[in-house]
Amino acid sequence: GVNLTFPHKKRALELVHEATPAARRIGAVNTIVVDTQGLLIGSNTDAFGFVESLRETIPGWRADRGPAVVLGAGGAARAIVFALAEEGVPEIRLINRTAARANALAADFGGPIRPLPWTERSKALTGALLLINTTTLGMHHQPPLALDLAELPHDAIVCDIVYAPLETPLLAAANARGNPVVGGLGMLLHQARPGFAAWF
Repeated sequence: GVNLTFPHKKRALELVHEATPAARRIGAVNTIVVDTQGLLIGSNTDAFGFVESLRETIPGWRADRGPAVVLGAGGAARAIVFALAEEGVPEIRLINRTAARANALAADFGGPIRPLPWTERSKALTGALLLINTTTLGMHHQPPLALDLAELPHDAIVCDIVYAPLETPLLAAANARGNPVVGGLGMLLHQARPGFAAWF
């Protein structure tokens, strides 16, 4: 089998012979297993990986505590929004630089997802108890993520799925103001566990 990453996850869904219900709902495949007949079976383990990383780093995390803000609307964002909705987060504020993509994701998933314009990203942090950056902003060789954390409660968890650098400017800023933080390496590790189990 094989693990896939950006930008191949959406295309992989069209190429596998079968896909799990979660992969179809998310619209992306990141793990492929070759079955005994030689068929390619696609799954998405990003949702699992994100939740496991969050629970490992913040053992007392509860989805129903309050709103989440998700920055980005790509394949990883789709998996994370799926995971948050499945876990019971009451409100997911979805913000993307291209509004149409956020609106499309919200339309696909329904439920507690509320798309908001990119210009309102700092204001959207008011009362949020979980902030997740799924964009490439803040990654090595990418533009910085311009985000004012002033409105974010000090007990809100701040996650960045970027792992190069291990501490992004967002995580450093959150850490400096006392917010609990979750880096991207845990998600990378935990999303690999189901694939490793299937292959070996």
